Amino acid sequence: MLEVRGLTRSFGGLKAVDGVDLDVPEGAIVGLIGPNGAGKTTCFAAIAGFVRPDAGSVRFAGRDVTGHAPHLVARAGMVRTFQITQPFARLSVRENVMVGAWLRHGRRAEAEEAADRVACSVGMGAMLDMRAGDLTVAGRKRLELARALATSPRLLLLDEVMAGLNPTEVAEIVGVVRAIRDGGVTILLIEHVMQAVVSLAEHVHVLNQGRIIARGTPAAIAADPAVVEAYLGHGAAARLAGGGGGG
Repeated sequence: MLEVRGLTRSFGGLKAVDGVDLDVPEGAIVGLIGPNGAGKTTCFAAIAGFVRPDAGSVRFAGRDVTGHAPHLVARAGMVRTFQITQPFARLSVRENVMVGAWLRHGRRAEAEEAADRVACSVGMGAMLDMRAGDLTVAGRKRLELARALATSPRLLLLDEVMAGLNPTEVAEIVGVVRAIRDGGVTILLIEHVMQAVVSLAEHVHVLNQGRIIARGTPAAIAADPAVVEAYLGHGAAARLAGGGGGG
């Protein structure tokens, strides 16, 4: 569904993304992991149209969307979330989710119905009338998911949707993400929480200093000495190889 080839993006003298090749098959959950500053979020931004790549190509569902504006990429069916959630704090949860729903629904009643349905699907049915500014961190993460889902995407790019959550909240969001995939949405996720990577991803790409240094199943990644050295460390690698939890 997603084919990224030779994706490159520099900021001044820093090559944040350097010749990245990445594939996401339809119906899959694929992980993108790596240390802070590896270029993961820049890679997402270039794929989704928020920054224009210096080189390379992005093909989504057979179409070349390289450098297309974010709203055009979203209309095509690929939407990203953001690591730092920024809801419209004075609006209700329902109104925030409606912002996403307007992409597909031109009438207010239709957008509101879609927003309610999506909010319920991510466990926010009881929070629809709350001000977004009053949500907990976990609530904001769910809202970020709901707003993206309300655009009816075919491919969802999740940028650290588990960050800042406790183990119970992580387990809940893992269930939500799995249900989203089971509902027909393909997922590419950036994640530092190894519990989530092990639980969700069938295939993992590892990015370090802008380059993909390894790719494979979570177990194969955990056994790669370059990945252990650059990112995981031996403790996390053991948990990843064993299918266990932990951050």
